[in-house]
Amino acid sequence: MDSKFIFLLYLWFRMAGYNLQRFLDAQQGIYEQALAEVKNGKKYSHWIWYIFPQLKGLGMSYNSQYYGISSKEKAEAYLAHSVLGVRLREITSAFLQLKGKAAVDVFGGLDTMKVLSCMTLFNEVASDDLFQQVIDLYFQGRPDETTKKILNKY
Repeated sequence: MDSKFIFLLYLWFRMAGYNLQRFLDAQQGIYEQALAEVKNGKKYSHWIWYIFPQLKGLGMSYNSQYYGISSKEKAEAYLAHSVLGVRLREITSAFLQLKGKAAVDVFGGLDTMKVLSCMTLFNEVASDDLFQQVIDLYFQGRPDETTKKILNKY
């Protein structure tokens, strides 16, 4: 067998146990709207939990628990996913293009905290600085300390 095929098969089996399908199901039919809202600089609808996921345990709502990511490995799998990772990078890049707007003006107070938590989580597992750029631009370079504390336990 081809070594690339074996590696892809390994990744597929690894990701299958992480229930990433719940994010794909939730994003179906709403991702494009979420992206348009971010590009327009104002979030109006309710999609934050599955578009900008954060660590499980940071929120107490059903959606926060259901869509919460429970380990670094699961965050890595999300980011490596051929659809979810691409979408997270795309919408994060769109947010970066809004220079001159405050995060709270785009997302509102509570969802701004969720975005910071998401950026902190994925910055810890990303091989580039896309998520750090958001932290630097919108959050004065200060990551979410609670997310970092929880991640250090993994």
